[in-house]
Amino acid sequence: MPDVPQRLSQPKLLIGEGREDVLFFTAFLKHLHLNDVQIADYGGKYQLRSYLRALLLRPDFTQLVSLGIVRDADTDATSAFQSVSGALHDLGLPVPDIPGQVAGVTVRVGVWIMPDGQGPGMLEDLCLAAVQNDLAMPCVDDYFMCLFHNSQNQPNNLAKARVHAWLASRIEPDLRLGEAAAKGYWPWDSATFEPIKTFLQAL
Repeated sequence: MPDVPQRLSQPKLLIGEGREDVLFFTAFLKHLHLNDVQIADYGGKYQLRSYLRALLLRPDFTQLVSLGIVRDADTDATSAFQSVSGALHDLGLPVPDIPGQVAGVTVRVGVWIMPDGQGPGMLEDLCLAAVQNDLAMPCVDDYFMCLFHNSQNQPNNLAKARVHAWLASRIEPDLRLGEAAAKGYWPWDSATFEPIKTFLQAL
């Protein structure tokens, strides 16, 4: 599990599942001019409870104003939200009623479930939705249709595979999702990002 940040340098902390989340939200928050949010990863959904327990033991936790938690829905957004809520409840932290809501007073806590707070999926699905009208997407669709009809090998995570294929159409074709965010490849002004933009601004 990644260590809790050595020092809480900002009044707000946003934590995601892994490195791609950190890179993505670093770029997104910069675009939104939200400069008072520190970003870290908690090492995956099974490590969230341990991460939060360690965070609560930090002497500078009392200086934290807001905590945002981002998790992929995977196959079930409701189950993912209940899992995060259970960890928060067991540790005595505020529990929002729904994804996107921020609860609490002394420390405010918000939870966002990727991609949209309601349906299955992950960060990759959010990004794919934002570029669905890009001119390269029909080519990406044709590629996977071709694979489906002509290959015995299919990707076990289609969303990740489609992101890689779309990124291969860019000027720098070997970037990962988070690196692409830093380069400005994702269209931040897309309506797709509005719900999570609202969540980040509410922290």
